[in-house]
Amino acid sequence: MKQHRSNTSRTILASTLISLPALAALSAPAMAQDTSIATVVKIAGIQWFNRMEEGVKQYAEDTGSNAFQVGPAQADPQQQAALIEDMIAQKVNALAVVPMSPEALEPVLKRAREQGIAVVTHEAASQENVDYDIEAFRNEDFGANLMEQLATCMGGEGEYAVFVGSLTSQTHNQWVDGGIAHQKANYPNMTLVGDKNETFDDSQNAYQKAQEVLRAFPNVKGMQGSASTDVAGIGLAVEERGMEDATCVFGTSLPSIAEQYLETGAVDGIGFWDPSIAGYAMNKVAQMVIDGEEVTDGMDLGLEGYEAVKLEGKVIYGQAWVNVDKDNMADFPF
Repeated sequence: MKQHRSNTSRTILASTLISLPALAALSAPAMAQDTSIATVVKIAGIQWFNRMEEGVKQYAEDTGSNAFQVGPAQADPQQQAALIEDMIAQKVNALAVVPMSPEALEPVLKRAREQGIAVVTHEAASQENVDYDIEAFRNEDFGANLMEQLATCMGGEGEYAVFVGSLTSQTHNQWVDGGIAHQKANYPNMTLVGDKNETFDDSQNAYQKAQEVLRAFPNVKGMQGSASTDVAGIGLAVEERGMEDATCVFGTSLPSIAEQYLETGAVDGIGFWDPSIAGYAMNKVAQMVIDGEEVTDGMDLGLEGYEAVKLEGKVIYGQAWVNVDKDNMADFPF
């Protein structure tokens, strides 16, 4: 049976999350319309990046810059690279990129910087051809946070499986690897089964992979997802088999994606950061690069979760995650 607990002390109350209208009060002075910042995400049309686009649009409204968001139709590194090539051809001033594969984008981001385009990434701490990469938190710590909740739900024992959007997605693998390391250090009676299940940020793929896991490992008690769509697919598979009480499911997602499964117990909890604030932050840092300003350790970017950032090399770390279950999901209406 599942063993539940309340959110940890790392949970941030909804009241502390900045609302999009409040971002206007934090904006820089209006800039010329010919300052263009292109945010290029992993895939267009999914709720996670729709939420990010709200922050990008708010930044454009607040500052007067031509800030906009684009993304490929499929979660494909080559499609994303082609979009970035198009943005370079359009001579944008800056790129704010959420890479599907940091390694695959190194050549095109190198060309962008050689042409004087500022480059800021998100979810890509190892990216080399950037001015800055901004992370909502230390990824391994976030993965350990998800695993701690999964382990508590599982009673600290039993088999579990892990899911990633892509085997090339750096943050997804850092979350999963951080979770596995936390399990091995603290829960020796838990066992990882199978390999990392790759879902390509598609809930239907996650559903199919979850069905495969349930067939191959009938005693599996837990599943940890990484792509925002993973828990929805896993939750559907669990629900169809009537295993809501027998399994524990945690992962990165948004309430708007996971709500129905949190309600039924097919998904037990999710962790996330607000993509809209991350999108706003990327654009704000990109403008700083354009203006020749530097980010410094301890700087307050004027955004919730990024009030006292840590700077390590080119990587900016915030403290922006939240843990949500069915009891508090209504506090996060996105």
